[in-house]
Amino acid sequence: MKRVLKVCLSLLLLVTFFPSLQGFSETKENPDVELWNVLKPLSTTVTFLNTGAHPDDERSDFLAYLSRGLGVKTASLIANRGEGGQNEIGTELGNGLGIIRSNEMIEAAKITGVKAYHLSELTSDAIYDFGFSKSPDETLEKWGEDVTYERLIRFIRTYKPDIVMPSFRNVDSQHGHHRAITILSLQAFEDAADPTVFPEQLEEGLTPWEIKKVYLPTASDSNPDNITSIEIGMYDPIYQMTYPQLGEESRYMHKSQGMGRDIPAEPRQVQLELVNAIESANNPDLFAGVPYDFAEWAELVPQKGLQKQLIELQKSLDQIVELYPNRSEILPEVQDSLKAVERVKAMVDKAPLSEGVKVDLFHKLELKAVQLKEASFVASSLDVNTSLDSNVLTSGEKSTVTMTITNNGEKSIHHVAASLVLPDNWENSDVKKVTKLQPGDSKTVTFEVQVPEDSESFDPYGQPVIQSKISYKENGYTTESVLELDNTVAVLPGLSLTMDPQNVVVNTADVQDEIPVKVKVKNYFEGAKNATVSLNLPEGWSSNPSATEISFTERFEEKEVSFTITPPDDIEEGDFVIEAVATADGKSFNTTVQEILYDHIKDMYYLYPSVINGVAFELLKPDNLKIGYIESGFDKVADYLANAGFDVTKLTEEDLTSADLTQYDTIVTGIRAYLSREDLVQNNDRLLEYVENGGHFVVQYHKPGDNWDTDATAPYRLKIGTPSIRWRVTDELADVTVTQPDHALFNYPNVITDNDWDHWVQERGLYFPMDWDSNYETFLSMADPGEDPFDSGVLLTEYGEGTYLYTNLVFYRQMENQVPGAYRIFTNLISYGLGE
Repeated sequence: MKRVLKVCLSLLLLVTFFPSLQGFSETKENPDVELWNVLKPLSTTVTFLNTGAHPDDERSDFLAYLSRGLGVKTASLIANRGEGGQNEIGTELGNGLGIIRSNEMIEAAKITGVKAYHLSELTSDAIYDFGFSKSPDETLEKWGEDVTYERLIRFIRTYKPDIVMPSFRNVDSQHGHHRAITILSLQAFEDAADPTVFPEQLEEGLTPWEIKKVYLPTASDSNPDNITSIEIGMYDPIYQMTYPQLGEESRYMHKSQGMGRDIPAEPRQVQLELVNAIESANNPDLFAGVPYDFAEWAELVPQKGLQKQLIELQKSLDQIVELYPNRSEILPEVQDSLKAVERVKAMVDKAPLSEGVKVDLFHKLELKAVQLKEASFVASSLDVNTSLDSNVLTSGEKSTVTMTITNNGEKSIHHVAASLVLPDNWENSDVKKVTKLQPGDSKTVTFEVQVPEDSESFDPYGQPVIQSKISYKENGYTTESVLELDNTVAVLPGLSLTMDPQNVVVNTADVQDEIPVKVKVKNYFEGAKNATVSLNLPEGWSSNPSATEISFTERFEEKEVSFTITPPDDIEEGDFVIEAVATADGKSFNTTVQEILYDHIKDMYYLYPSVINGVAFELLKPDNLKIGYIESGFDKVADYLANAGFDVTKLTEEDLTSADLTQYDTIVTGIRAYLSREDLVQNNDRLLEYVENGGHFVVQYHKPGDNWDTDATAPYRLKIGTPSIRWRVTDELADVTVTQPDHALFNYPNVITDNDWDHWVQERGLYFPMDWDSNYETFLSMADPGEDPFDSGVLLTEYGEGTYLYTNLVFYRQMENQVPGAYRIFTNLISYGLGE
C-alpha cells in the first residue's frame, strides 16, 4: 500500500509540475536536454547560493531541484579544495588531490546546472584543507578569518544571491570547516549590505548587496513557524529521472571520494529553517518576499511605463520557454528579448528608483541578458569544434588553432564571425568572418598563436589560456558566445623532471654508502631537444655521474637517467634538499609536472619544484626483516619503507592466493586495503592462518564501511568507531601518553621517547576503534583538547603462535612529510616479536 501511495504521489507531482511542456509529447523519447537547460532559467530572476567547506559539500538533490526544476540561478561556493582528504582513485594527495576534487566539482555542477566557485584561489592557498577539525575557531585561525571573510563578502557582492543556504549547521557533531563557513555565511547577512564592511571593495566598483533570506537545513520541527518543507522528489521528463536521482548522478563525479549511489524514484522532502530575512521576506516559504520574475519586480517600481515593460519582458521570456523544443522559432524570439532587455536596462538607469531597487533590478536584467545569450547560442544550433596542433605548449612556441563551425539547425545563421580569447600578454588574432551559414553548412577557420617568451606556466585554478568566441547577428541583434575547449590547453615548462624517490631517509645509525636516484625527464618542447641533467647536492655529498647528456626527438618523449649519490659519513641529523636541474639552450629547468589524467575530468597538471626532500636521523632496524606489503592504492608507505632501507615485497593477488606467506616476518596492509583489494577480503582467512602459524600482521586504519566485518575481519571482535566524526584526534600535536612504556613495542629496536611524537602533521589518528575484544592490549592514550582520551590507537593481540596489530595512526601522512618519530614508531610496530 505504501508503495502504491508513493507512486500515486509521484504521478500527481509530475502532472502538477509540468503543465507547460506542450511540445514534450512529441520528443519525450529524445528530449532536447541542452535546449531545456538554457530555457528554464528564463522563468525566474531568483539567485540562490549554497555555501560549504569542501568539494562535494553541495546539497546536490536540492540544488538540482532549484536549478534544473525551477530554473533558479544556483551556485555552490566552497571554501577550500579538499587537499586534506583521502583519494579513492589514485595516489595524489595534497595539492594534487585538491586539483582533482576541484575539477570533479566542476563536472558534478554541469549535471545539476550549478556553478561551482571556491574561496581558495591558489595551490597551497591560505584557505587550505588542513585535515579534519572539530573547531571552527581552529579553522579560522589557520585559514585567516579576515582573509576568508573578505573573500566571502567579495563573492556575495559579486554574485548577488537573493537566498543563501549553508550546507551544514553550526553544531559540535560537524566538521570545524563546515561550522566555520556556516558562521561566516550567517554573519554575511548583515555585513554584505553594510558599506562600512570592507569599504575598499566599493572603491573597486562593487556595491553593497542585500541578501533577502538565509536558510539552514534542518531535520527538526522544534520551531515549526520558521520551517518550510519542500517536495523535491518529482520525476522530470526532460532528464528522465527525479531531482534526487539527478543529484546522485552529479555525486558520482566525486569519484576520488567514492560518492554517488543508486536511489529509487520516490517522494523526498527537504526541510529548511529560515534563520535570517529582511522584513518584507520574513516568511518561511522559500520564495516569499523575493520577487520571482520580472512581473513581480514590476510590482516594486512606481513608474507605469517601467512596470509595463517589465511585465511584457517576462511574457516574452515565458513564451520562449513555451516554444520548447522548436529551436528555429525560439532563436528570433530570444534575439528580440535581448533587445528588450537593453531597452529596459536603459529605463531602469534613468528611473528615480531607490538605490537598492535599482542595483537589484539592474543585476537581474544583466543576468537575464547572459542567460538569453546562452539560449540564443543553443537555439542557433551552431556546433563549434576548436583544436590545436598540441594541447601542450611551451614558451615561445607557435601553434595553429583550427575552429570548425557547423550549422546543425534548420535556418541560416547570418554574419557569423569567429575569434579567440587569449591572455592579455598574448598577441590576439584577427576576427575571422564566416558570414552566412546555411543549414548543414560547415566552415573551418584557422588562427596562428604564439606563446610569449615570458608566459606564465599552467595554473590549475586559473582561467583557460585559449577560448573560442563566436558571434552572429539575427533579428538586428549581435550575440557573442565564449566557449571553453573540450580539453585543457596548458603552457608547460619545456622539460619536466620527476625524481624518484620523492623522499630520502639517511639513517645516521648506519649511513648508506650509496643512494640510488632516478630522474625521469619528459620533453614538452615541440621536436628535438638536447639537455644536460645534474643534481644540486648539499655540501659534502657527491654524485656519480656528476651530469648526464640526453637527447629527445619529439614532444612527450621520456627518458630516465640514474645517479648514485653518497652522503658524508658524518652527516648531521636534520632536513636536506636534493634538486634536479636540466639545462637546454642556455635555459635551466627545475620543475616537476605532475600529470593528472582521469576520464571523468579534464586533463590537469600540478607544477612544483623538482626536489627530493630528505631527512637524516637515527633509525634502528632488525637485521634481515622481510616485509610483505598489501598496497591499497591510497598510500605510499611501502615505498617509504623501501627508501629507508627495508626489504619490502608488494604482494599481488596471486601472492595472497597461493604464495608461501611464511617467508615474511611481517605482513602490512595499506590504509583501507579491505576496501580497494577484493582479493584481500577473499584471502583474509589465509592471512589469519599466517598469524596463527607465527606471523606478525599489521593492519593500518579503515573506515567502518571498508568491507570491515566487526566480528570476522580481525581475529577477535574489533569495531571501528562510528560516527567516524567523533572517533579521531585531529590535533596533530595532541599529547600522547604511552601507557605501557616498558613494552617491547616502544623499546625495540628503537627506544620511543616524547620527542618521537613531535612535528606530526594534520592529525594523530582517524577512525579509532570503539569496541574490541579483551584479548587486545592497548598502549596509547591521546585526545583532542577538552575531550576524553582514546586508548585504541594501537591494539595488539596474540593469535595462535603469531600476533595481530591494528593501528589507526596516520603513519602514511607522517612518512610523506618526513617525520622521524613516525618512522621509528612504525619500525617498532612492524618489528614486534623479533627482539625477543
